[in-house]
Amino acid sequence: MTHPISAGQGEIRATVEPLVWESEFFQIDSGKLNFSPSAPVLTLDALGAFTLTQANIAADNLALADALADLGFRLTEGEVDLCVLLHPTTATAPLPRWREATPDDIPALRGAASRVFALSRFRVPWYQPEDSGRFYAQWVENAVRGTFDHCCLLVEETAGNPQGWVTLRRVNDSDARIGLLGVWPGVTVRGIGSQLMALAEAWCRQQGLIRLRVATQVSNVAALRLYLRRGATIESTAYWLYR
Repeated sequence: MTHPISAGQGEIRATVEPLVWESEFFQIDSGKLNFSPSAPVLTLDALGAFTLTQANIAADNLALADALADLGFRLTEGEVDLCVLLHPTTATAPLPRWREATPDDIPALRGAASRVFALSRFRVPWYQPEDSGRFYAQWVENAVRGTFDHCCLLVEETAGNPQGWVTLRRVNDSDARIGLLGVWPGVTVRGIGSQLMALAEAWCRQQGLIRLRVATQVSNVAALRLYLRRGATIESTAYWLYR
């Protein structure tokens, strides 16, 4: 990877890409750094055109982190990207009771997502306290409607009460990515996360896909343990920084 900092100068070469959807949703004029060795040197004037600027950098790029700190960026959250390789299987372990969510499920799913994902990188002091939950409520609604993520799968218990959900997006001919995976608020039954992962893996196999990708916050130890138990390997780590 080409280093986005000029040799010996600590100058960052990047442009600021407007985040149109996020700007409208949060009512904050937002942009994200797009690093390139051919980009102009990043200036305070360029950053000043946005109320909020995001940067996502490799966790081992400490020189870039230091240079961004000099421009007023602060650490927001760490991120881990993982991948499960879906080997051919002849296992016949039964899947949990499940169905694909429909528009009728949207109000309940929005409420559940807003509670489960109340803490994320969309946090105070850059965002309002309710913004994270509101963002992920919209995400799960979009998944049900097939916007961005392609589907939302619900796991239910025998009486039909929801236990959890997972949203999935087919990335290409070989890969899918989990958008959201959440255990329903108030559900205390153990193993729901593993059931959701098994369901996601089965969905991928039905689609003829061989890799299932997922990203989670460094602080979400429970999710990291779940994915590693399912055989995931860590592909990359990154930091989100905001200014």
